[in-house]
Amino acid sequence: MTDTFELDISRIRDEARKRIDAGAVTSGNELDIDRLIDLLNQVVATEIVCHLRYSQNAIVASGIDRAQVASEFAEHAAEELQHGQRAAERISQLGGTPDMNPATLAERSHTDYVATDPTDLEQMLRENLVAERIVITTYQEIVRWIGDADPTTRRVMESILEEEEEHADDLSDLLGL
Repeated sequence: MTDTFELDISRIRDEARKRIDAGAVTSGNELDIDRLIDLLNQVVATEIVCHLRYSQNAIVASGIDRAQVASEFAEHAAEELQHGQRAAERISQLGGTPDMNPATLAERSHTDYVATDPTDLEQMLRENLVAERIVITTYQEIVRWIGDADPTTRRVMESILEEEEEHADDLSDLLGL
């Protein structure tokens, strides 16, 4: 079988010049950009809520295993913030505006902000594991929806998803599950 792949460089150059105002979005992106930006803003809200929950848990956690659990929460908090920033940067690349409005974060987030008793490390771990499982499932669905229509956003989401699965594994280990 012969590989007949060819690039029409003249057409690509012409399109790049004609649509320069579209920034990073080219005809190769086949998704509804407004819908994608909305979903990514939900990811931003979710990651900020998770960052806040993990940060609060790291600060208030108490009990015999506090040091180990609080350290894990602090590490996850920092990574959740990075996830939100990566999603926000992608929104900007797509020509949108990241929505970090504190007044609407909770309603746009896929996860809930559950405050627990600071002495109940097991409940903190469980609530964070539930949140990670929610995020894993919703991000998997987003990745499937994106498919091959936007490889860059798919890779961003897949890399975030990989770290969320690591978080769930860490929490499962701490819970002895």
